Amino acid sequence: CTVIFTRMATKDLHKPISILFCNLALSDLFTSFSGFWISMLFITNPDITIFGSKDMLAPYALYTVSILSTIYNLVSIAIERYLAVAESMRTRFRVARNHSIAVVLINWVLAFFLGCLPLMGWNCLHMEKNLSVLYSPFCVDYLIFIAIPNVVVAFIVPLFTYLRIIIILRKRKLRMKACGQATGTYKSAEIQVARTSIFIWLLTLISYAPFFAGVIFDATNHQCHIDLYPGVYIFRNCTAMLITMNCLGNPIIYTLKAKALGAKLKALKCLSTNRVRACTV
Repeated sequence: CTVIFTRMATKDLHKPISILFCNLALSDLFTSFSGFWISMLFITNPDITIFGSKDMLAPYALYTVSILSTIYNLVSIAIERYLAVAESMRTRFRVARNHSIAVVLINWVLAFFLGCLPLMGWNCLHMEKNLSVLYSPFCVDYLIFIAIPNVVVAFIVPLFTYLRIIIILRKRKLRMKACGQATGTYKSAEIQVARTSIFIWLLTLISYAPFFAGVIFDATNHQCHIDLYPGVYIFRNCTAMLITMNCLGNPIIYTLKAKALGAKLKALKCLSTNRVRACTV
């Protein structure tokens, strides 16, 4: 909420990448709210989260939509950063604000379409076979259809784009060094990009790899719910916690560590304090 409020309140931060950052924060907010909804259902009626119920369709669908939107935003940010670096010396193409808005809309439409497929009928409410153990009443084939391509995209695309950014910065640094120019700025930029890229990729890997492992287990498992209780469901809860930690880590890595955003947040705080003082006077 802090990220969204700060970026919307400062006009000079309405840049293409800022739109993607703000949308990423919105996706993380949806993930947290849907996760809280599922947690409340577990507290009030634990059996429906284990054996499945029609009441779990909507929370799980919203949870899926928010996770898919987060993944698509992470991939969009990685691609935008690559285009910003790769095309910085060219004027034929620049990522504009309209491009970011179009990407945001496409991400949400795709996430809602794929995430709401169980609400449209792709569920196992009235089927005894092909039923997911961890996420009843979802079907195993739906989880595989959702998880495998999106997890591959979430791991491969950011890894490729950030590696390409590091390679481009290193080539330019060597080119400037060969011409006898100072390379201190490029060296510090290369170190910062490499460090941030590693954090981003590791956070994504740690957050979504256990969930992917749970889907694979779900597809290969032939035991009933009672035989797997409580170990497998503790693992499921841990995967949900890791996804929530991803929602907490994204603002820290992408936005809150930026000095410009921190300065704007401090300025907004000071402005609010001055207004209170003026009203008091």
